[in-house]
Amino acid sequence: MTDTHEIDVSNAAAPAAPEATQAPAESGAPSEHAPSETASPAERAARRPRRRGGKTRGDRAGAQGGGQTAAAAATETAPAAAAAKKPGKEQGKARAPHPVLEKLFELYPGLFGARFLPLKRGVYEELVARHPDAFKPEDLKLAMGLHARSTRYLESVAAGHPRHDLEGQVVEPMAPEHVHHAILELHRRRQMRTPDEEGRASLRAQTVARIARAIEASGLPREDYAVLVRSRDAGINAIVDEALASLAAQDAKAEALLRAFEAGGKSEQEFADMYGMKHGEVTRTLQRARAAQQAPAAEAAPATSAD
Repeated sequence: MTDTHEIDVSNAAAPAAPEATQAPAESGAPSEHAPSETASPAERAARRPRRRGGKTRGDRAGAQGGGQTAAAAATETAPAAAAAKKPGKEQGKARAPHPVLEKLFELYPGLFGARFLPLKRGVYEELVARHPDAFKPEDLKLAMGLHARSTRYLESVAAGHPRHDLEGQVVEPMAPEHVHHAILELHRRRQMRTPDEEGRASLRAQTVARIARAIEASGLPREDYAVLVRSRDAGINAIVDEALASLAAQDAKAEALLRAFEAGGKSEQEFADMYGMKHGEVTRTLQRARAAQQAPAAEAAPATSAD
């Protein structure tokens, strides 16, 4: 982006040369300033009219010099102005993709095309082995790094999509810590583009909700998840703690709803109508509460069998 303090001088006009005084009109009538025949030589010299244009040779030379200086200044500043404009125009254009990534798109459109899918570990070595003549190892490594750090690829990882091989087949689930780190990296990038406090607060709320969903999708006990993703960044840890607190509040609400439902003796539809809720919302909340009740028992079962 062109610096806002930079001045565009490409259209600035060069300083004009001093304007010439209009020449007197020529006439056959004698001028009142014409020297009389009886005037002395000194008086005739004093009354002698100046040269046309009212300029001496020195004046004309100065005017010509000033015009040349202005023209030279305009000539020198024009390239600088063009150079000042050029970066802004180039930045406005979309960056061309890396040639290796274009080749990978031709070979594997399902993985490197309009939709990015998470790749299995060790895919770089497999690509080198499959296409020894198509890619230089150092170029391929650079391109794969760009691909893995792209926002579209991080979005795919943050969504929890599984890893795929070069044939597009699922080979393993995405590790919970990789999902977590992708969510936080996307949060960091969007936060840099969000200068206002209101926008940042909304972004934080979205990230908290997304991490809460990732915690539930991980299948890990919440305490284990917190230990797995704990970092040295107090701000990041605060976001994780907020997500955990949000899940605890949802559990408490679901448990209270389950107790009311069991005590009422009504069907789910009747219960939903009585509380002004949608039937599907009641069903999901009851399922959540029952799953939360069964989780401690499921965790204690392996320990009991081991004893």
